[in-house]
Amino acid sequence: MTRPARRRQRVPLALLLPAGLGLLFLVLPLAGLLVRAPWTTLPRRLAQPGVLTALRLSLETATAATLLCVALGVPLAWLLARVEFPGRRLVRALVTVPLVLPPVVGGVALLLVFGRRGLLGSWLDTTFGVSLPFTTAGVVLAEAFVAMPFLVIAVEGALRGADPRYEEAAATLGAGRWTTFTRVTLPLVAPGVAAGAVLCWARALGEFGATITFAGNYPGRTQTMPLAVYLALETDVQAAIVLSLILLTVSVAILAGLRDRWVGTA
Repeated sequence: MTRPARRRQRVPLALLLPAGLGLLFLVLPLAGLLVRAPWTTLPRRLAQPGVLTALRLSLETATAATLLCVALGVPLAWLLARVEFPGRRLVRALVTVPLVLPPVVGGVALLLVFGRRGLLGSWLDTTFGVSLPFTTAGVVLAEAFVAMPFLVIAVEGALRGADPRYEEAAATLGAGRWTTFTRVTLPLVAPGVAAGAVLCWARALGEFGATITFAGNYPGRTQTMPLAVYLALETDVQAAIVLSLILLTVSVAILAGLRDRWVGTA
């Protein structure tokens, strides 16, 4: 039995015009970046030590922040999805606060907690001699703070969509909670964990406000790609465009990799 052909609907001009303007508003800045890019000198600019150092530091810190988010965020997502406890809605709301919190405010909050005179920072400094602000570890902490909600939301959604009967069957066969979690639950939600980790990594790679507030902008130590773009705008606009192209390429690659999960097919 063949499916009847769908009738093509006429799009009202009152919807088509603002939709076209919205698309232009999103696409034109990206097109301008491509048009103004110094393509002839691009290989030489990409090989400059400052660009490579910022790129290396960005990749390393974003990866470390993602690993930290996975280690802490997956158990948190499981707790929110599988355990009923008083105040669960409040905890879920607190987890999503970094999504709407201005990143600079997040950096200030991190300073108040992990700074040398902060709630935990003073204890870390006096007890272990560890100071997190204005260090590479501080960059990782700032990136993890703003990126973890992406992972938690993705993994919690995957857990809620997974069939709990597999976990119940494992429990009836004598498997403990840890065995059930590692052997049954994690394989079930592995695509959600992977998608959340990629989104988390991308958000960490593009983090600016919390990083510059909490970790500063020191080349080779805390100057990531977004910070290098900000600094280059004041001295060399062409270098800022090159750095922006790198971040744009990474963003497009991530969107293309997740298109089936997050965008869907037409």
